[in-house]
Amino acid sequence: MAHLAIDHLSFAYAASPARPALSDVSLDIRQGEYIALCGQSGSGKTTLLRHLKTVLTPHGVRSGAVLLDGTPLDTVPLARQSAAIGYVMQDPDAQIVTDKVWHELAFGLENLGCDQEIMRLRVAEMAHYFGIQTWFDRDVATLSGGQKQLLNLAAIMALQPQVLILDEPTSQLDPIAAADFLATVRRLNQDLGTTIVITEHRLEDIFHAADRCVVLQEGRLLADDAPRRVGAALRHTELFAALPTPVRIFYGSGGSGDGCPLTVREGRTWLTAKAPGGTLNQSLPPQPEVTGPAALELKNVWFRYQKGSPDVLRGVDFTVPKGSLHAVLGGNGTGKSTMLKAICGICRPYRGKVLLDGTDSKRHKDLFRGILAMLPQDPASLFARPTVRQDLQEMRAESAEVQRVAELCRVSHLLERHPSDLSGGELQRSALAKVLLCRPRLLLLDEPTKGLDSFFKEQLGQVLRQLCSQGITVVMVSHDVEFCARWAHAVSLFFNGQILTTHPPRRFFARNSFYTTAANRMAREVFPQAVTAEDVVYLMKENGL
Repeated sequence: MAHLAIDHLSFAYAASPARPALSDVSLDIRQGEYIALCGQSGSGKTTLLRHLKTVLTPHGVRSGAVLLDGTPLDTVPLARQSAAIGYVMQDPDAQIVTDKVWHELAFGLENLGCDQEIMRLRVAEMAHYFGIQTWFDRDVATLSGGQKQLLNLAAIMALQPQVLILDEPTSQLDPIAAADFLATVRRLNQDLGTTIVITEHRLEDIFHAADRCVVLQEGRLLADDAPRRVGAALRHTELFAALPTPVRIFYGSGGSGDGCPLTVREGRTWLTAKAPGGTLNQSLPPQPEVTGPAALELKNVWFRYQKGSPDVLRGVDFTVPKGSLHAVLGGNGTGKSTMLKAICGICRPYRGKVLLDGTDSKRHKDLFRGILAMLPQDPASLFARPTVRQDLQEMRAESAEVQRVAELCRVSHLLERHPSDLSGGELQRSALAKVLLCRPRLLLLDEPTKGLDSFFKEQLGQVLRQLCSQGITVVMVSHDVEFCARWAHAVSLFFNGQILTTHPPRRFFARNSFYTTAANRMAREVFPQAVTAEDVVYLMKENGL
């Protein structure tokens, strides 16, 4: 008998009953399995996961059933559900309810009426297992995004759940923190036998580890098989772009058969075996570069949140040419988002200048009227109306303009939906549409690819490049190294409150060990300057490999 069974589940949100979010989905999840749930943004992944926890089940029209150990889930007492099924959300802050780390670890156990001695033992055990004992007494507000998400996971595991559900848990984490977090999840599966059901756009870190990959498309079950077979099955579909880089390089270069690599290590071995001895052609098509007058300049900018507190920005010097797409990478909590807030005047530097088209930003009465616009890290903060359409119309744009931007961001079919009913990716696209209606000359984006599938990332990249061609300047803070490598004109590393270095994408990523792409880690021994899957495939074909 399946540990968790989804039996012919169909569901439609109350606002759009004619457009099912799930259609006749049946799936058995056995004890100890590691299931990777894949699909485009809006395919129904989050909706499906929320049906596995009744307190999170959305309101709408539903048929079918979800069973826990053969018992309908909606008849299982909430206390048992809380102990048996753990759930980690996309946003680390959305799940934290207390002020201290140790309070958070004990909160769930306390609510279940756990004996105090057992509670202390479990809290101590989880603190040691997750390596968080050094910040056991800290305020939660002082933690980075990665630390908060690790705390969420530890607090849930203190309940000793049989099933752990994770919905895009690394969407707000930098590459190193994300890899560490997903490695911890894998360890829980291997060490404790915890059943894992995870949806994650970073398939590089989970695809190879999964026992099965379940693929949803428009609310229907498209595939349910071992990772290698799923990769082969998706090679001729639009979902192919979401697959791990080694898989895309293998099939993109004409590979066939059972030898498809799933990991960077397997891909490196496969590529090295194919490469002959001697000198290879390393010439790649040039990446576009933008030079010219500066649209944005930061000169020796310093900022701290409170008097006497440490400086977050420490003499930032930063220049962005007009009409360019500039990406800024860096770890969680380093000050990247604060820099964006300093540019748009939300955070006022106590030293230094911010120049927009050569003019001090302080001279502008209203920066948000035709000068700049900012997409924040939390897109939900932009929405306050009952429907997406009403929120977009709030920008005082003509109906035709609203429709044009909605089509550009692929949210036309979401205009009558309530923002709370949208998936993370759908909400992000809707927020981008609202920001674009400001018609800014400078567009600031804080984690714009968070929650987006690879299909829309491609479209987003094209949209941003199109905006740049129209003279709009884009500054993007991101943890998505693959997107930055493919679409940015220049990439900077933010560290210790400063812009440390700035280079074109190939020069930037080809030098790094961790802040680099899977394609570069896989191919650097053969093609050291290749930083995208497209680069590797191009050079393989040029060299007849």
